[in-house]
Amino acid sequence: MTNPVTTTASSESAPPAVPALAGFTVGVTAARRAEELGTMLGRRGAVVLHGPSIRIVPLADDADLLAATKTLVAQPPDITVATTGIGFRGWVEAAEGWGLGSDLLEALGSGTLIARGPKARGAIRATGLMDAWSPESESSAEVLEHLLDEGVEGKRIAVQLHGEPLPDVVEALMMAGAEVVEVPVYRWEPPADIGPMDRLTDAVLAGGVDVLAFTSAPAAASLLRRADERGVRDDLLRLLRGTVLALCVGPVTAAPLEALDVPTVQPHRSRLGAMVRRLEGEMPARARSLPVAGHWLELRGHAVVVDGNLREVPPNGMTLLQTLARRPGRVVPRSELLAALPGKGNDEHAVETAIARLRAALGNPKLVQTVVKRGYRLALDPAAGPVPVGGHCLHGDAL
Repeated sequence: MTNPVTTTASSESAPPAVPALAGFTVGVTAARRAEELGTMLGRRGAVVLHGPSIRIVPLADDADLLAATKTLVAQPPDITVATTGIGFRGWVEAAEGWGLGSDLLEALGSGTLIARGPKARGAIRATGLMDAWSPESESSAEVLEHLLDEGVEGKRIAVQLHGEPLPDVVEALMMAGAEVVEVPVYRWEPPADIGPMDRLTDAVLAGGVDVLAFTSAPAAASLLRRADERGVRDDLLRLLRGTVLALCVGPVTAAPLEALDVPTVQPHRSRLGAMVRRLEGEMPARARSLPVAGHWLELRGHAVVVDGNLREVPPNGMTLLQTLARRPGRVVPRSELLAALPGKGNDEHAVETAIARLRAALGNPKLVQTVVKRGYRLALDPAAGPVPVGGHCLHGDAL
């Protein structure tokens, strides 16, 4: 006789495809290109929360930038390092506004130009100049290593900063005998309105965010600085070291987080598209699949996929489902479920209400069984065969 559980759980007809990021919530901390990143994430099914943690302040009228530009026009550099495309373009535009545009390009063109990455290279070439070298890693560390290997003693080097000082790079070049001119084209500052950043942090602390996405190191530093001001930095770091994934566009962005023992996920190439594709490959493996009452349940973030169909679940219901899933097939007492619900005191009726809404959201009341006078259980099907969990298969009795 055919086992009805196995037949139902592994139907011949393939379920409809669920977007890779459906059911997951991603917090975006970027100031620039945030809409582009949010659109890419949304197309893949993610819920996106935007809380910019920085803003870019151009320095077109800044005395330090003007002074550095005049210095380099008067004494052209042997080497110029362009760290960002937006920064190099801003520098040239500012120089043009001061009537120094042609002089600056002539001065830079008389020496060697190095681009930290393809965007900086594109900005250099858009001016009619040509770069001589660019690192594969797109990191300042590899640029520094290249310069030191080539030898910089007696060289005059202009370093275009990218929002914050580069003390390690500048100090290493100076110790190797170079004369360094720092070019501060723009700087990062906290956002004018810190409300969205605080609301994003609160959502993370409340368990409502699965991924925090960072596209610059200053964004990560600013978010943590503000969390420290609010007295929640340790709680935020605890989550980033645990259940909340830190997604970074590259190693430079990841550095301040990894220095605090926060694990990060990065693409091989520092691009927004590659960053999103990396997340697409990461998140489904973090989902958990269970055979329950003749159906497949896949817990992912803040939603559930039932037999290939995405089901939105209320927050309290999701909390209870995650609690039940920690011991699938076993009875979880009402008292334990009540303790998992935020701010419900001793009202066990709150558990019954949340369970009822959970069953309605799942579309099948049999998935969560009531055990009279004891509690509730997920109706696990141990005979349904191997259960994929996080991209691996475990047998039902191993859960």
